[in-house]
Amino acid sequence: MSSALPICNGTDSEVRQFWPAILACFVTAVFGWGFGFSGPSVYLAELQRVHGWPTAHIASAITVYYLLGALCLARVDVALRWLGPGYLLATGAVLLGLGASLFARSLEPWELYVAAVPMALGWASCTTTAISTTLALFFHRQRGLAITLALNGASAAGFTIGPLLVELSQYIGVGDAVPLAAAALAIVLPLIWLGIKPATPGVAEDMRITVGADFRVPGVERTWRFRSIALPFALVLAAQVGLIVHLVAFLLPQLGGNGAAAALSLTSVAAVTGRLTLAGAIDRLHQRRAAAVSFASQAIGLALMLAFGHRPAALYAGCLLFGLSVGNVITFPALIVQREFPPSAFGRVIGLSTAVCQFTFALAPAFLGVVCDSTGGYGAVLCVCMTLQLTAALLVLRKAREIA
Repeated sequence: MSSALPICNGTDSEVRQFWPAILACFVTAVFGWGFGFSGPSVYLAELQRVHGWPTAHIASAITVYYLLGALCLARVDVALRWLGPGYLLATGAVLLGLGASLFARSLEPWELYVAAVPMALGWASCTTTAISTTLALFFHRQRGLAITLALNGASAAGFTIGPLLVELSQYIGVGDAVPLAAAALAIVLPLIWLGIKPATPGVAEDMRITVGADFRVPGVERTWRFRSIALPFALVLAAQVGLIVHLVAFLLPQLGGNGAAAALSLTSVAAVTGRLTLAGAIDRLHQRRAAAVSFASQAIGLALMLAFGHRPAALYAGCLLFGLSVGNVITFPALIVQREFPPSAFGRVIGLSTAVCQFTFALAPAFLGVVCDSTGGYGAVLCVCMTLQLTAALLVLRKAREIA
């Protein structure tokens, strides 16, 4: 790892040279989403079972964690400049592992909120913004492919770290299960060290020019172009994350425990499949139009579940269609920012955009819970999510026409 910030000028030889960076970012994504996204649902269930704490207390601490993470995301570009990509990813993984372990070992409810602080710092430093910005420094022509492959780690976490935490918690308790699983840092940190290599002198000079110029990009959050990225993706991620949190509760009455687990696995596998299918062509596509298609396809999947929810086959098919775009939704913002903003603005814009998205989706599970309770079922929840997704698709398409 190096505090110098490397960048690829786009030649084929340099692209080939930096492929190890994709592996480093992939394993970082597995760790980050495993303990920072899949993990909280396990922490909530197990802490409630072990201590008997009200679900609202634990859920509130998780919300605080996401909200703090959103604030930290807006400053990832600053941390990247000072630490460099390797140290940023490694520090983030360590902080997340430490925070998750403290969270799982909490003996009093107030300790959850203390643990939320290192968790938030770690989540911001080793997930979407940090990974996308790191790979933007290495890749130019194949940046979309690189980011897509690396962020498959987020989907892989859903059927690796998540189930591992569940199984370990059954045998040794969540307080010991999380620190034991976090020992995966022994693999993650060396891969970061080997994959994020020091920059050559010429590359380091290019990076000082690229990042140093107009580093803060003042006022970017007030531009229509920024809002046309942050708003649609905030809406679609609110629908996506909110629905995933409630998906088991929605599926259980119709599919039972084993069927609901199978549907969740199908959703995760579909997310990986969707990313890999799009990876080869993503750099040649019109990013906004492709994003709109992804949003609409998720809405169609939910419509299928709403209309034929009494048929298990329709529920599985809906999960499959919904899942195909789950991974791509978090990949598209970085690619749109790359095309529509100068290189000096990339870290700042993607950090602010991701912060807006996370702040919004942090509130979504609670909001959809209120909708469900007030209407007596998940039909209205599906309708709300479909509306958010279709609205996001229209906003992205509108701006696509203006740019064209």
